[in-house]
Amino acid sequence: MRRQYIRMFLNNRKAAYLLAAFFLIIALFLGISVGTVSVPFLTIVKIFANLISPTEIFDVDKMQANIVYNIRLPRVILSGLVGASLAIAGCSFQGLLRNPLADPYTLGVSSGASVGAVATLFFHISIPVLGGYTLPVLSILSAFITILCVLLFARRLDPAMKVETIILTGIIFSSFLAAFISLFIALTGDELRQMIGWLLGGVSMRGWVYIQMFLPFFVFGCLILLLQGKELNILAFGEERAQHLGVQVRYRKILILLAGSMLTGAAVAVSGTIGFVGLVIPHLIRLLTGPDHRHVLPLSIFVGSGFLILADLLARSIISPAELPIGVITALAGAPVFAVLLLNYRRKGR
Repeated sequence: MRRQYIRMFLNNRKAAYLLAAFFLIIALFLGISVGTVSVPFLTIVKIFANLISPTEIFDVDKMQANIVYNIRLPRVILSGLVGASLAIAGCSFQGLLRNPLADPYTLGVSSGASVGAVATLFFHISIPVLGGYTLPVLSILSAFITILCVLLFARRLDPAMKVETIILTGIIFSSFLAAFISLFIALTGDELRQMIGWLLGGVSMRGWVYIQMFLPFFVFGCLILLLQGKELNILAFGEERAQHLGVQVRYRKILILLAGSMLTGAAVAVSGTIGFVGLVIPHLIRLLTGPDHRHVLPLSIFVGSGFLILADLLARSIISPAELPIGVITALAGAPVFAVLLLNYRRKGR
């Protein structure tokens, strides 16, 4: 009975959005507040007010202001953007492929981005024009090349580009690229720890520069996917029926794949490989609010962002002053939750 009341509450769209926004705000303040030096919530509000105002309204401790603005705020924002990107990309892939196991890594995009990053670290590639941007730029470029190869290969196998063909092609490319990553790791010497740490995922010591680089991809990719909610709902009934209802199936399919891959590639470029966010978050939202992608997509942004902020908080708090990779936390939290969700779906005969 209690679960029924909760579901009725969350089925109210306004309540669901308010709850998701509240969750994100709490996660944001906790991510900024908790650390070696604790910063009270009220002090954070004062610091934000001083940043917005042309003149300082409140008198705050300079050290705390510096910690918030230069260390914790960029880290929290970046982890939130990455979590939102992976969640909305996972939601769109699951809706498009009609596969509950689909996530941003199903099509090999993550493996492609990881190969680009690992190759950059292994060969010490540094492009003078790009400077510190060499690693993320080459990682994003590698992700785009991977999705392009997947789409071209799938189209060569099946001109209609059916869902099954795309999934199988993605698995083939992902396995192939994973072999290259293993090869680089096996041949690595002194950079082994750095490479493994990057592959496990993390947002420490990234700063505002990475946010500026990531933000255009995030805005553009999310905007494209948010506009596809109605089409994803129709595609859930099958490609043939969607075609009869006037949906340009091939065009929408390519658009969603490219937008989701852009978000995934950019996320991997700035934070490394972080799993289970795009797999679990959309399932939780559908379980609570229903399958309508017009609402599941934006709610995935809020909840995915807050989830990864809290995961990063745990990663830097459990063994402080050392840090765990975020990928370890998301796997430990995501795998059991996803197992429970699968059991729940199986009991209901889905």
